[in-house]
Amino acid sequence: MIALLLLPLVLPFALRSPARRALERLTPVAALWLLTGSAVIAAGCSLAALGVFVLTGLLRLPLFAALGELVHPLRTSANGLVVPAAVVSAGALAGCAWSLTRWALRQSRALRDARAQAGCGPAAGDLCVVESAHPDAYALPGRPHRIVVTTGMLRSLDAAEREALFAHERAHNAGGHHYFLAAAELAARCHPALRPVRDAIRLAAERAADEAAARVVGDRRLIARAIARAALAGQSARAARPDFVPGATTGPVPQRVKALLATPHVTHRAAACGLAALLIACATVSFAASATGMVDVHHRVEVAQGEEAG
Repeated sequence: MIALLLLPLVLPFALRSPARRALERLTPVAALWLLTGSAVIAAGCSLAALGVFVLTGLLRLPLFAALGELVHPLRTSANGLVVPAAVVSAGALAGCAWSLTRWALRQSRALRDARAQAGCGPAAGDLCVVESAHPDAYALPGRPHRIVVTTGMLRSLDAAEREALFAHERAHNAGGHHYFLAAAELAARCHPALRPVRDAIRLAAERAADEAAARVVGDRRLIARAIARAALAGQSARAARPDFVPGATTGPVPQRVKALLATPHVTHRAAACGLAALLIACATVSFAASATGMVDVHHRVEVAQGEEAG
């Protein structure tokens, strides 16, 4: 049981290397879906494993054993490790809950402020112009979706570059990329090993928007130039917007520009399938291990309650 529940805590470290190679072997959209799905499953399974460790430790205490109606001591495969594992797991879950709560409150305030700011400026369709000397542009989720751009950013780009920038931001809203970014941030706060995966998901979202904008505009060099100039103009400061709100200057801009200027590479099917299979396998093993561990603990609890023979 202990070994099974340790697997979901260790497997997120195995996702770091595939996450770095994802955009080399997969299309941006495929990388976005696979990385986000793998990260969310890995994070959820790690939390489930920690919860089982805590529950098992609590059931070793007389008070909780009585509440659980245990008539026999709860037996596990490594009795000496149950209490220390429960203490460590409880600390990890408390830290995770504190981090998630702080992040959620901070992001909700930032989103509310961003929407209030967007509502104060003039709007043309889905485009909202905010009076600010700081150059910035981002896709603001909600009903309806908005493209927010500051006057400082408008002054930094020419007419063609502005249209390219707007196409990029509209691609974010059309693709629902804020959902992927929020899920990636939550997963990274549940397990520290998923932080590199979160960064890869951010890059995948930006690359997906870059490619979608290039198809709409029909000029990859224009998209690359608009992104580079927007990033250069907005590098002095970061706008106060939520972490899950995608912006044109998010992620490693030089890497994005290089990808746009390069000849679109043909994805090797075998390499892409191999990487996708690896990501899916990690998620599947993590889920199977946590589920099997929980079933095993449930069986042992029923034995301790006298409902089943040991």
